[in-house]
Amino acid sequence: MRTRVKVTALTLAGFALIVLSGCGTAVESAIDIPTAKAVTITNSQAPQVKRVIALANGSAEIISALGLKDLLVGRDIASTDADLSGVPLVTSGHQVIPEKIISLNPDLVIIDKSTGPQRAIDALRIAGIKIVQTPEAWTLADIEPKVTAIAAALGVAQDGATLSQVLASAPLPISNLKIGTRVAFLYLRGGSAIYLIGGKGSGADSLLQAIGAVDVGAQKLENPFSAMTSEALIALNPEVLLVMTKGLESTGGVAGLIALPGIAQTDAGKNKRVISVDDSLLLSFGPRTPDLLQRLQVAIDKVMKK
Repeated sequence: MRTRVKVTALTLAGFALIVLSGCGTAVESAIDIPTAKAVTITNSQAPQVKRVIALANGSAEIISALGLKDLLVGRDIASTDADLSGVPLVTSGHQVIPEKIISLNPDLVIIDKSTGPQRAIDALRIAGIKIVQTPEAWTLADIEPKVTAIAAALGVAQDGATLSQVLASAPLPISNLKIGTRVAFLYLRGGSAIYLIGGKGSGADSLLQAIGAVDVGAQKLENPFSAMTSEALIALNPEVLLVMTKGLESTGGVAGLIALPGIAQTDAGKNKRVISVDDSLLLSFGPRTPDLLQRLQVAIDKVMKK
């Protein structure tokens, strides 16, 4: 009898633990933004190239938004819009593999200054492949020059101007967002023990400003990224934490994030207010950015009700 009672008690305790764990998981979950809809136009100009590999961050998405997805024979890992799923990846992580690119016989490869390694780019030039370097985008204002450069490389400058105009005029939704909601952007890579706070120029500051929120890191930190310390977090005291989806996963989810030094002492940590955005979407600054702004605004509205 004693044995049966012991087993029953353990079973009940185990069941209670599962229930409590399940409840904890439900509470400790981020509001996730896995994707956003791209702004697109119908192309009106014949491109001057036929086979393009887009390696610059977000460039494949811009080419698709110009109505020229059929030109793409390769892309880098950062262009994750579902519309591009049929376009082959030609990089290993973010590293260019020249053999893969050369085998696809492109007449144009689009890069930016972060594309590398340099020896791979040199190998493409030696192979006689035309390479165009386009500007990077770290603010909403940078989208227009980025689109312009890519459209010019394809020979569709007029369509580039049209797309830029449509992107710039995309409206934000009417929102209940509390103006001045304090948000901190955290760059997390738990497996590599990289924990950073976004500051001025991180890219997230431009997005948050556009929707009426305040990037508390950008207010106080001059560098785009600074080491995440408990002292810095407590001093900034954000109401909401903005992170990338894979970065959050690398810390063990919201529970793991809250356990990091200083997080639990912030208003965001106390109320478990966390928003995660797909890694390749958040700082893509391209055709999906207007819809991302809308979704981000709605997410902050929702999370602030906690």
